[in-house]
Amino acid sequence: MPILARMLPAPLTMEVRRGAIAQLGSLLADSRVATSGRVAVAVGAGQGDRIASVIAPSLGEAKVFRVPDGSVDAAVSLGADLRKGAYEAVVGIGGGKTIDATKYAASLAGIPMVAVATNLSHDGICSPVASLTHEGGKGSFGVPMPLAIVVDLDFVHDAPASLVRSGVGDVVSNLSAIEDWQLGNTERGEPIDGLACAMARTAAEAVIGRVDSIEADSFLTVLAEALILSGMSMVVAGSSRPSSGGDHEILHAVDQLFPGTSNHGELAGIGAAFCFFLREDSRRLAQVVDCLRGHELPVTPHDVGLTTDQFTEAVMLAPSTRPGRYTILEHLRLSEPEIRDRVGDYVRAIGR
Repeated sequence: MPILARMLPAPLTMEVRRGAIAQLGSLLADSRVATSGRVAVAVGAGQGDRIASVIAPSLGEAKVFRVPDGSVDAAVSLGADLRKGAYEAVVGIGGGKTIDATKYAASLAGIPMVAVATNLSHDGICSPVASLTHEGGKGSFGVPMPLAIVVDLDFVHDAPASLVRSGVGDVVSNLSAIEDWQLGNTERGEPIDGLACAMARTAAEAVIGRVDSIEADSFLTVLAEALILSGMSMVVAGSSRPSSGGDHEILHAVDQLFPGTSNHGELAGIGAAFCFFLREDSRRLAQVVDCLRGHELPVTPHDVGLTTDQFTEAVMLAPSTRPGRYTILEHLRLSEPEIRDRVGDYVRAIGR
């Protein structure tokens, strides 16, 4: 498929700046988003009232829906409301849970969605995946990517610092995911998309070497662009392969076995560092660990309250979270005692 054809799903526009939410009206006036101006707005439970007051002067009488959580039920309910209202588009404003629920609701209603991020905790801002909770745990659902993407730095600065930093862990884990994809290509003949790899790697490299952090607008801008580029790499690949390898298998296993241990980005960072340790890639391991520590992110299981035995259990379960995906975990096929030894070695080596 020609490169141009694969790039067509890219969003109409991307804005990363202060005061972006207050100026949404100008974006939504674009006839490519809505022709009649009949647009709905979905906000989360946390900052819903503040967001509603900020957008009021710009969007006038736009209908505002509250999204209580990031569950399938909440998304389905919103989707039903959007269908009944015959809206042309919906704007999802908030963190990852709100945006994911709105993405899924928009797909159910058959209308485009504009993502407005108030946090930078992971690369789901524009990815073609919605991660939603349900009675059986947490699942990933394929959805169209947003029509446009906006990041309001004023709200990002007000978000919990630990969540913003976690976006660093998620985007840096791309480096491990790409290694796993290349391993699958070498060992199993799995098709690999060079463009998707380049986008995911560029996103990670843009962040990993920076010396500034989340206090600076310049860093937040680069982090936002990197997370969005990471999401777009998944659109090009047609799967989460360029941004999800053994690192994400481990985090999903931790979520299943020990829910509430930590957030997505922090666990992705630990998973990536451990996978580079398994690969015996000391150069990349040092880069990843230095980056995580530089942003006050955890680097060992103990940093998030997991014992060696608990992390060993998660690594054992990890391959089953993504059946058919070939990563360093499937390649090494370590036994439980071998994994426990490697985890212990990792903690001793990195914990210093």
